[in-house]
Amino acid sequence: MFHCPRLPQLLSCALLGLLASGAQAATAAPETLQPLLNTINERLNIADQVALTKWDSGKPIQDTAREALVIANAKKQAVERKVDPDEAAELIAAQIEANKLVQYGLIAQWQAAHKAPDVPRPDLNQIRPKLDELQTRLLQEYADFVPYRVDPECPAWLAEQRSALIKDALHGQALIRATGELCVTDQ
Repeated sequence: MFHCPRLPQLLSCALLGLLASGAQAATAAPETLQPLLNTINERLNIADQVALTKWDSGKPIQDTAREALVIANAKKQAVERKVDPDEAAELIAAQIEANKLVQYGLIAQWQAAHKAPDVPRPDLNQIRPKLDELQTRLLQEYADFVPYRVDPECPAWLAEQRSALIKDALHGQALIRATGELCVTDQ
């Protein structure tokens, strides 16, 4: 009979495999990559707070109208930064999906434990301005990184610098999702 490992173990195994396969880059990563990854990670860590507010309110994680608004705003900001609006939309959509991955994972853990952590909870109206500020910074840092996306070393740079930001399997998987399209490898 087939035995499927528990989700945290499966995520840890997958994460370790991905990290191990990321060979050391032959050339140094551009200076623009680390600030971009730090901002992506900072945005991703806010998902913990969003999950708490949704746990408390009972609101669904999926908010299609809000997501569409955030992506439309990113497309407008992209034009100002001379970034392809469709690429910016893909980048922000990846951030949203990664954030939802964390939210679903955390809420599933809390449901299994029958409780969420006892920590202070901001309300979504306090969190959204921070997310908006991060999006502005993220798009500028992405614009700075765009010339390096097609470099053959990009996947190795990304794997190497991303690995230092991973705090657990769930956030690691989400970070991989959030950065999945940063490098363009099929030119």
